[in-house]
Amino acid sequence: MKLQQLLSYTRKAVDDYQMIEDGDKIAVGISGGKDSLTMLYALHGLMRFYPRKFTIEAITVHLGYKEFDVAPVRALCQEMGVNYTVVDTQIAKIIFEDRKEPNPCALCAKMRKGAFNTKAKELGCNKVAYAHHKDDIIETMLLSLIFEGRFYSFSPKTYLDRMDVTVIRPLMYVNEADVIGFQNKYQLPVAKSRCPIDGFTKREYAKNLVKQLNFEHPGARERMFRAILNGRIPGWPNRADSVTIPNIDNPSGL
Repeated sequence: MKLQQLLSYTRKAVDDYQMIEDGDKIAVGISGGKDSLTMLYALHGLMRFYPRKFTIEAITVHLGYKEFDVAPVRALCQEMGVNYTVVDTQIAKIIFEDRKEPNPCALCAKMRKGAFNTKAKELGCNKVAYAHHKDDIIETMLLSLIFEGRFYSFSPKTYLDRMDVTVIRPLMYVNEADVIGFQNKYQLPVAKSRCPIDGFTKREYAKNLVKQLNFEHPGARERMFRAILNGRIPGWPNRADSVTIPNIDNPSGL
């Protein structure tokens, strides 16, 4: 996937769900993975031409793994002219050594988001961007159906009243396969996850299940995504149906 196509998908998501307003200061969560670095490129590129002017701050919540090196991400942000902040934590130690959590994902996510949102507020941001893509949304819906017994997936835009920040997910129309292509094409400085259970989670199970369903029933993945978009899930904002997909072959169409 080329940058131009990434910007088209991002612009559509932002327009469809009114994610960005004039004067927004958006905290971009950088885990060091392919998804968050792709989102950094997307929002940095969108800043150049989007009619509603906004700024971004890049933030990494360091979980405490000694082997995790943020230097390549820092260099990329410096090259882009984006302010970069690292929040040092002991989340990994708390979860795996102190508490010895048998199912650590939910607590880890809660602690990471808490640290990220708190730093975003300290930096004067009114919005925070999470790098969830189309596959994440579908997988979350399946996990909710299987383990919670409800039809649900996280919203493109959510206001957190306790933190007074709005969460946006500008990569919601981007396929994970395209993110991988973007990573390879632009040689993103991806930092390998140091989590000891990476690849052995319920989310990994859902990811493999989606692949299997789509292989056995071609088109099932897209139909599931459309069901989510049209499913009137509580908490989801209305979509601006008048917006059309931009012409990805025409830069002026952006």
